[in-house]
Amino acid sequence: MEVLFDRVAGLDVGKASVSVCVRTPGARRRRRSETRTFKTTTGSLRVMRDWLLEQGVTIAAIESTSTYWKAPFYCLEDVMEVWLLNAAHMKAVPGRKTDVRDAEWIAQLLEHGLLRPSMVPPPAIRQLRMLTRYRVAMRLTSCPVSLGNQSTQKRRA
Repeated sequence: MEVLFDRVAGLDVGKASVSVCVRTPGARRRRRSETRTFKTTTGSLRVMRDWLLEQGVTIAAIESTSTYWKAPFYCLEDVMEVWLLNAAHMKAVPGRKTDVRDAEWIAQLLEHGLLRPSMVPPPAIRQLRMLTRYRVAMRLTSCPVSLGNQSTQKRRA
């Protein structure tokens, strides 16, 4: 099968760790694969980003799991193209049991162009959404009377 992306990374993200598989060109038209696991702390994610840049990775694919995908995605989006993948599509493939195998599988699918990224809004839109949600939350918490109590107070009046 034809390789569309030369230097790719597949990331499988969990709560405490990120498994990363990098696939690059090897000797005699073969593909070289290297896998590492990093913690999800900010410092470890920076080490992961630096390692990916050293490997010359130009595109990475992250399997979306809960909200755990956000930290690695935000760490990488400024330095390379990052695709967020629907976890339900990835789990449809049988026989994969570990995070490392998942990361390897993601990298292999990515290098052949067999994945479709999910839409992630650009940073400016994400910031606007966070601000809007924060404002709504502040309005709800600053209401002196909850909605349930309003109807009781109207009946008393």
